[in-house]
Amino acid sequence: MSEAILGVRNLKKFFPIKGGLLQRTQANVHAVDGVSFDVSEGECIGLVGESGCGKSTLGRCIIRLIEPTSGEIRYRGSDISGMDTKELWSRIQMVFQDPMSSLNPRLTIGYCIGEPLIVRKTPEAEVRARVGELLAEVGLNEEHYGRFPHEFSGGQRQRINIARALISDPEFIILDEPTSSLDVSVQAKILNLLNDIKSRIGITYMFISHDLSVIKHLSDTILVMYLGKLVEIAPKRELFSMSLHPYTRLLIDSIPSRSRRYRGEHAESPLSLELPSNIDPPKGCRFHTRCPKVMDVCRVNDPELIEVEAGHYVACHLYN
Repeated sequence: MSEAILGVRNLKKFFPIKGGLLQRTQANVHAVDGVSFDVSEGECIGLVGESGCGKSTLGRCIIRLIEPTSGEIRYRGSDISGMDTKELWSRIQMVFQDPMSSLNPRLTIGYCIGEPLIVRKTPEAEVRARVGELLAEVGLNEEHYGRFPHEFSGGQRQRINIARALISDPEFIILDEPTSSLDVSVQAKILNLLNDIKSRIGITYMFISHDLSVIKHLSDTILVMYLGKLVEIAPKRELFSMSLHPYTRLLIDSIPSRSRRYRGEHAESPLSLELPSNIDPPKGCRFHTRCPKVMDVCRVNDPELIEVEAGHYVACHLYN
């Protein structure tokens, strides 16, 4: 097995809600609540869950765009809390969901991509040559160097963002729903591009998405997140063929290609029910308010994430 490049242990991120005359903390949003996992070097780990479950917050904690409330994140054995952010960002990069808002509309894409080299006072000829290489890498060409972001389509802008993430030769890239704002045909091209880059460079990915069909295309291992907690971790093939957590099964059965079978088995999807508040999450198992297999113990005790088979973890009282 490949060496673990990233290790996350009991990570928590709470956002305080302040109010009153003295702006005291009255409650907390439990965005990420006790998450632990490892990422092996060279793999693509998928993180999936409904909107609001804490996926993007987790990614931003790993790259230190926001600081966690507690817990530990280790990159190649070193605690990232003690690392200089410039050093960390030379190793870990992030591609965001909205390609247009990620680019400065007043700067040419040549400058947007090459900025990390420009601030290091790299000679202009070297910057232009390196940016040209990356433009070719992502399916664009050097003629685009002097153009502005508004002159490109959504898919092209996301290719520019991928090139910008690659400029510092990172070892690890966090992809935060990079295809969700794109047309289906463009999504497929971006996913194939990411797959091709991974095959040629051997880079490690963390792919965040609410869409399991997209996650399936790229990931080796999949993490399923619900309301701030991980409920299942498994290799991709095993997750789709033998998912264990009721929430994972519902997500899989909600994929459009499976929807007819799903509607035949369940008159009303529990996933159509409102997601509970992460300000005051349910006691016990957080999924019990929507779970079709809920038991009394689920309403009282929070199940631990345990390994039921090699590499397959689940947090469910059906298996605890």
